[in-house]
Amino acid sequence: MALFVLDEDVHRSVAKVLESLGHRVKDVRDEGLRGRSDEEIFHFAQAHKAVILTADLDFSYTIRFPLGSHHGIVILRFPNELSTTKINAELAKSLKNLTDQDLKGNLVIVSPARIRIRRKR
Repeated sequence: MALFVLDEDVHRSVAKVLESLGHRVKDVRDEGLRGRSDEEIFHFAQAHKAVILTADLDFSYTIRFPLGSHHGIVILRFPNELSTTKINAELAKSLKNLTDQDLKGNLVIVSPARIRIRRKR
């Protein structure tokens, strides 16, 4: 199972969802990285061979964070009015369908009832 780094824009309850699926989690808020730049979060995740889980669309810029140069980036794209409970349920359902090969080096965008994967070449 993967190690995930949760960005500060993701609800803390997501950690429980990931852990229930057998993943390990590091939350940037607990690692002294709150308010740090995307690059610092990225380097922290790479140093720990971790997948970044965020709602920050800046992580989708493949020029800045090239496919294949990381252990995976998962971006959550859910409407603001969707409850945390529903987001967590959708995330759990989506992650059950993803393999390590789907994550490593790829950009994964999870939205209601849909997963898009931009794969490294």
